[in-house]
Amino acid sequence: MDGSTGGVGPRSQQVVLVLQGGGALGAYQAGVFEALHEAGIEPDWVIGTSIGAINAALIAGNAPADRLPRLRAFWDRVAHDPGLENWAGMTGLPALLPRLATLMGGVAGFFRPNPLAFLGWEVPLTPERAGYYTTAPLADTLAGLIDPARLRAGSPRLTVGAANFRTGEMRYFDSRDMPLGLRHVMASGALPPAFPAVRIDGELWWDGGILSNTPVECVFDDTPRRNSLVFAVHIWNPAGPEPETIAQVLHRQKDLQYASRAASYIKRQQQMHRLRHVIEALAGQLPPEALDDPAVRDLTAYGCRTVMHVVRLLAPGLDQEDHAKDIDFSSAGIRARWAAGLADTRRALAVRPWEQTSDPLEGFVLHEIRHDTIPAAA
Repeated sequence: MDGSTGGVGPRSQQVVLVLQGGGALGAYQAGVFEALHEAGIEPDWVIGTSIGAINAALIAGNAPADRLPRLRAFWDRVAHDPGLENWAGMTGLPALLPRLATLMGGVAGFFRPNPLAFLGWEVPLTPERAGYYTTAPLADTLAGLIDPARLRAGSPRLTVGAANFRTGEMRYFDSRDMPLGLRHVMASGALPPAFPAVRIDGELWWDGGILSNTPVECVFDDTPRRNSLVFAVHIWNPAGPEPETIAQVLHRQKDLQYASRAASYIKRQQQMHRLRHVIEALAGQLPPEALDDPAVRDLTAYGCRTVMHVVRLLAPGLDQEDHAKDIDFSSAGIRARWAAGLADTRRALAVRPWEQTSDPLEGFVLHEIRHDTIPAAA
């Protein structure tokens, strides 16, 4: 049933799935969900940006029994024809040709070229068409795979991040606060200059990854705070070797850009949650008459006993991948990344580090799950 923790913790602990943006890398997220699903764990709350928002909507917008089949249907639809990969292998360009196919012809069921945009930078286009590609195919794909009534119902809760074109501010559209539709999901994935902005209630919106590609902040800033088991799925690597070529520089730059300062953000949250627990502990040492003072009550309100266990799953790289890995919609690449997400999450569920005893002053407990590289799929 919705919200089942599958034995991962007390029922008062919400299960949250947080998904970064990253194009084709999002297949790893689908593998993560498959492992959770087979363990009987259905999230109470799914948060995503860009491809993470699409995966999140496919989960939140379907009955539990339909979620995995609909994820598979989406990723099967956007994968390049294996025949292309076979031909690419015979030419000696197995990685290059599928990516060229994405750039020149788009991705079936996702996006296709907008011919007018290629006529020149100054060719007048409407705001909703100002992109090198149109995402009309994605709208049709999602309409066939997502139940709009379930999406609007908000069970599980769905949050998708988008950037306001006019103000440059981040906005998290949240089904707890408003009914969400496919346009909110499309807005979260409207990455410029490839894809045009999406208009909602008179405002234009771009991909939330422009401002924050790691939407885990939604959980930590939520009110009221709840004990949470957070599966934070990171598909861009914040750490890497020194580059020796321009290609490696571009690859490293993209990883850093979309990792969204995850390490520093996590460290700051650990400090903040520890301070909340310290305040709560100090308040417990005060005499009752002190707690009756309104000023003291205002100060102690900053404390809480909420515990956040964050399981950080970091997607491995494929052999010989480069800065164009997020447009690698080859069926082999999708299979390899999906399998890696499945294996990593199964390993996490076997170990269950969140069930180990932790320091009572720690309100934020991080559990890292990762391996460095997986071989390219055949």
